[in-house]
Amino acid sequence: MLQEFFESLQGQILLILLIAGTLALIFFLSKKDKKYNVKALTYSSIAVALGFVLNQVTLFRMPQGGSITPFSMLFIVIIGYFFGARQGILAGVAFGLLDLLVNPYIVHPMQLFLDYPLAFGALGISGLFRSKHIVFGYLVGVFGRLVCHVISGVIFFAAYTPAGTSVFMYSLGYNGSFLGIEALLTCILLFLPPIKSGLERVKNAI
Repeated sequence: MLQEFFESLQGQILLILLIAGTLALIFFLSKKDKKYNVKALTYSSIAVALGFVLNQVTLFRMPQGGSITPFSMLFIVIIGYFFGARQGILAGVAFGLLDLLVNPYIVHPMQLFLDYPLAFGALGISGLFRSKHIVFGYLVGVFGRLVCHVISGVIFFAAYTPAGTSVFMYSLGYNGSFLGIEALLTCILLFLPPIKSGLERVKNAI
């Protein structure tokens, strides 16, 4: 029933309003000056859009949801790296709602919450480690997303576990496979000196 609702016009309008409202919170909840808040909102909107575009470039799609995409999670992590955890989490929630708008896969309300706004919002906790190398924050954010998906898998997708296999280990392997491959590719990218120095320059200029 929820799947049908979010595929309907009413559900899509609701999600669009929620996405707009979440992005607006990036502006209104910041304690910095107006110019900084505008920057945070602008960068976050661009990051969500770029991440969404790359999220549609699917290298491999998993049968029960999830896919390997080229660097789509990185853009949310970058917002946390530039502006901190609060803005990063909100940008991640907006990204998750946008993914729900386009690629809904819903079996239960709590599964929706775990696999979309909470999982993608977890990428923003990278902002707690913005003083460290971005790869560290990126891996923490991806781990947060992995935890959400694993919990969802254990609770709502246990029926897909092969006989004789641990539900937890199957969920960990299933979700870790597509997240791990994308994380590996992204970490290689982030260790390239031009990328690393470029991100640091932008961060220091904000």
